[in-house]
Amino acid sequence: MAKKILIADDEQNIVISLEFLMKREGFVVCIAHDGQEALDKARAEVPDLILLDVMMPRKNGYEVCQEIRAEAALQGMRILMLTAKGRETEVTKGLAMGADAYMTKPFSTKELVTKVKALLDAPA
Repeated sequence: MAKKILIADDEQNIVISLEFLMKREGFVVCIAHDGQEALDKARAEVPDLILLDVMMPRKNGYEVCQEIRAEAALQGMRILMLTAKGRETEVTKGLAMGADAYMTKPFSTKELVTKVKALLDAPA
């Protein structure tokens, strides 16, 4: 069965390219355009992995990550944070909030696919 990925990003052009890339790799994709929608979709769809932008309206990626990690039903969900904020403090904060991995924009699509597959193959 195909793994499900939730793309949570408010930049439409990034959503379109990520959706194309993930579908091409055989994943089922659902999309959220802000942090609250990301939480709602995470609860409803229970994806295997979330590609989570940090800077979004309504709730930022850190808040979304923290809330997902606080819910027992969502514990097994992998979270890969994607952001233009690449300073060490942001990376540390993202990982401290419970993200499994962190990538900065712009990113290599090949690297992203490799990271996504590694996270999905890792034991929970």
